[in-house]
Amino acid sequence: MSPSPALDRFLRSMEYPATRDDLLREAARDGLGSDDRALLAALPEQSYSAAWSIRYRLARRTLTDALTPSAGMPVAA
Repeated sequence: MSPSPALDRFLRSMEYPATRDDLLREAARDGLGSDDRALLAALPEQSYSAAWSIRYRLARRTLTDALTPSAGMPVAA
């Protein structure tokens, strides 16, 4: 799952540094959708210095998910 335009706007409006809990609290307050809040909840617990660092983490996770074989799917030898 990739970040939505609403999540991108939210990240631009946040004050940094911000922890994962800060992001989740503000996302709930701003009415960010549940899918976007789930992406934030899956972030590692740490302090983020800027929106780009969160986007980087989300992109890495999306790429990892895309390259990881699904359960039950045969892996090419």
